Amino acid sequence: MKAIWNDEVIAESDDTVVVEGNHYFPLDSVDKSYLKPSNKTSVCPWKGTANYYTLNVDGTENNDAAWYYGNPKDAAKQIAGRVAFWRGVQVIE
Repeated sequence: MKAIWNDEVIAESDDTVVVEGNHYFPLDSVDKSYLKPSNKTSVCPWKGTANYYTLNVDGTENNDAAWYYGNPKDAAKQIAGRVAFWRGVQVIE
């Protein structure tokens, strides 16, 4: 699987975990040079608190377009150490 935004591959892995239709990529498969920490958080009742990254590709930003659960609840432990994408990021095979 690949996560692509602004014509750049942000992440690539054959080991994604799909939860609620979202592919969670291992953190080590993500090009961290495109990630900028965000202050945004959200709470899922069964996964826990999500933290976000803003993507920055060639000076163009996509705010809060990636998220991860730093300390997921037990029901979502399979996504620990993984990142998912939205807001126009294409996830393709």
